Amino acid sequence: MALPELLILWDVDHTLLNAGGLSSHLYGVVFAELYGRELAAVAPMAGRTDRAIIVETLTMAGIPGPRGQVDAFIAGLARQAPAYGEQVRRRGHVLPGAVAALTALGNGRTRQSVLTGNIRPLAEVKLGALGLRGPLDLDIGAYGDSHEARSELVHLARARAAAAAGADFGGESTVLVGDTPLDVAAALATGARAVGVATGGFTEADLAAAGAHAVLPDLADTPRVLAAIRVAR
Repeated sequence: MALPELLILWDVDHTLLNAGGLSSHLYGVVFAELYGRELAAVAPMAGRTDRAIIVETLTMAGIPGPRGQVDAFIAGLARQAPAYGEQVRRRGHVLPGAVAALTALGNGRTRQSVLTGNIRPLAEVKLGALGLRGPLDLDIGAYGDSHEARSELVHLARARAAAAAGADFGGESTVLVGDTPLDVAAALATGARAVGVATGGFTEADLAAAGAHAVLPDLADTPRVLAAIRVAR
């Protein structure tokens, strides 16, 4: 049997789904649980890992030694994950074309997973709540509890996929699909192919300017999605 040719790593929020705008509220719940007061502001989230967001958020809130507090905050997020998943089920939605794209790419010549700033428990409940887990091998993905820098997650996902598939996913055999310039930057920094999708807070022009190899307005046109991901490497 032929080895898989591509490792496709999907961003989660605003690429495959909209979780209903609940992330800042979740951070506030965990902050109050840990520190006994209201969280005034959450650091910018788009395209960043939870580790990076937590460090900046705690710094803004005046918490001493914020990096030393990150693991406790991540544990708090994980505790809230089941309840958060129920909220996503009620308020979130799958973005147009996501199911069709995942299904069309689900064959023996690809491996699909996620490369997301979410810690794994949150990624799992979001995807599960909205019925998107099936086509994705979450064990070979990389998550925001592993490193502050998104580019470091690419190396981790490649290593996991290589071990699982017995294949080398170096260079543009790895494809990152995401909605922010930081997704694009992570791909470019690691030699992967970058496919930008303008379904978040950034335009097609923003993603093209960031250096994406291909840019889509959304995932609604499945043949166009396949072409963007499968351009000859």
